[in-house]
Formats: sequence, C-alpha cells, structure tokens
Amino acid sequence: MHFCTKDVFPELEEVKKEHFASMSSIVSHDPALLDKKAIRILEIGVGTGVNFAHYPEGSHLVVVDPNPHFKSYFEENRKSFPHLQVEDFVVTTGDRMEAVKDESVDVVVVTLVLCSLPSETIQATLKEIQRVLVPGGKFYFMEHIVEFDLKKYWWRRKLQHVFTHWIPVWPFIFDGCCLDRDTLPVIQQAGFSSVHAQKYYAPIPSMFYEPERSNMKGIATK
Repeated sequence: MHFCTKDVFPELEEVKKEHFASMSSIVSHDPALLDKKAIRILEIGVGTGVNFAHYPEGSHLVVVDPNPHFKSYFEENRKSFPHLQVEDFVVTTGDRMEAVKDESVDVVVVTLVLCSLPSETIQATLKEIQRVLVPGGKFYFMEHIVEFDLKKYWWRRKLQHVFTHWIPVWPFIFDGCCLDRDTLPVIQQAGFSSVHAQKYYAPIPSMFYEPERSNMKGIATK
C-alpha cells in the first residue's frame, strides 16, 4: 500500500470527501442496520484510517489489512473515530478474505492499494470484492494510474516507466507501488454490472510525487 500519498496530503481529502459523499444515500441490505439507517463498509488496506472521517455517521466497519499492528493503533486512537462502529479486524490481504461472509457488506472501499498488487492478485481481489458485496452493493475505488494524456504529458509517462522498471525506486520505497499501472480496464472487465469512473489529476503539491499525479476514481456496482 502506498502510505505516503494516502496519509500526507490534505489536498486529497477534499477529493475523497466529494467521492465518498454518495455513501450517505445507500440503504443497507441488513435489516438490523436498516432500522438504524446505517450501512456496513469493508475497507481493504486501511493504513492509518485516513478514509474513516468521510464515512457516514453510524457506519459499521469491517477492516481488512495485512498489517497486524493496525488493531492496536485503532484501539489507541478510537476516540478519533467516534462515528464508526468497528465490527471486525481481519488480518489478511484483499484476495484472501475467506473470513468475510458472502454478500455481507454494502460497500467496499479501496484507495491507493491496487497499484502495489501483482496483476493476478488484483483480479483475485476484485472477485473477492464481488463475493462479499450484497446484490447491488457498491465498490468505491481511487487509484493513481499510468499517464493518460500522452500528447500533453508524455514526459510523465516516461518518468513513470523509468521509476517503476529501469530505476525501480518507487516499488522499493513504496511497498511495490507501480506508477504505470492501467487499473481501470481491469475493473471494467471484472464482471460488475456497471462501472462509472473518472480520470483526473490529483492536487498533489509536492514535485517529488509528480509521477503520481494521474489518477482515477470511480464506483462499481455488483
């Protein structure tokens, strides 16, 4: 997982706030949560929990993260997330979520995680996401991707390729992160009933992270 851009830049928080806003209109398939006007969210690769602030009041949360230390971190910082009820911590990766029941969550969230996964693992993760989502459930994703405007930003594509393959400093520093990953077609071909996505340039102020400026965000429906 790419923790640096996920945790550092406040400029990205406004983008997330806008992207996650539609969660407030989702109606849970769980009768118990429906009575509370709450939903169940599963997030894969939570890092330090920077997305939690954007989740609807009263949401029930299932955490999937390969880092076993996150649970102790969350317990120490629980007061920072009083609007959420954490149901479960599952120490695993997104492609191995056997502990999560079929059709049990209303929403799955993945942000800046797929860039670090091997291609075959991305496909397995998307299958697991579809398995755990309720019928009509939503998959919210945000990822940096390969540069998509070669006429204007050809040089960024070059940087992405160089820093991923020729001088692979990005995968080394950022836990396997690939700058030139074209993830959207993989999601579009994964079998969701619909995928609505937008490519955009992230408001990242640091020149060091210039190779990551090309991004996408979207919502897929099971």
